[in-house]
Amino acid sequence: MVLTPSTMLELGTIAPDFTLPDPTGRQFALADQKIDKGLLIIFMCNHCPYVIHIREQLVAAIRRYQKQGIAVVAINSNDYIAHPDDSPAKMADDAEVFDYSFPYLVDQNQQVARAYRAACTPDLFLFDAGKRLVYRGQFDGARPGNNIPVSGADLTAAVQNVVKGNAITAHQQPSMGCNIKWKAGNEPDYFG
Repeated sequence: MVLTPSTMLELGTIAPDFTLPDPTGRQFALADQKIDKGLLIIFMCNHCPYVIHIREQLVAAIRRYQKQGIAVVAINSNDYIAHPDDSPAKMADDAEVFDYSFPYLVDQNQQVARAYRAACTPDLFLFDAGKRLVYRGQFDGARPGNNIPVSGADLTAAVQNVVKGNAITAHQQPSMGCNIKWKAGNEPDYFG
């Protein structure tokens, strides 16, 4: 595990389109989804301690966001051959155990992670109804071992502003977590 911050993709970026399979192979196309108030794209995985640390509260928050008109999609871009805990079968298990109310998709060739400039798990991208990026950053300040309670305060505040049509401050704290597990020779050049 390498502690990695978000790359902080430029605000206003239009959500890159994608079609990815879920763990059963059923295809999910972003272009086919109804976006009411906004769209939340989450890059996550099964085994990252940073994801595990917030997972229960994140799943509960997502249910609230969905009731407010936020479409949610989670994507696992990790190399699951090198990291079998992130295999599609294990993803399906996690989705069932934690009762995910959102699609959890497999980015096997890692092209979607590259398109979003995703760097870590969790990496959160909130878009408005026009699919323009308005927030990229942390769920909250909680990290494993820092004794800050998991609240989801940062992301929830951003979601509330999107739902109300209010502006979101450009001063946003990056997410921190495990680096995406890139396939050998596939690490993107946006780490500078």
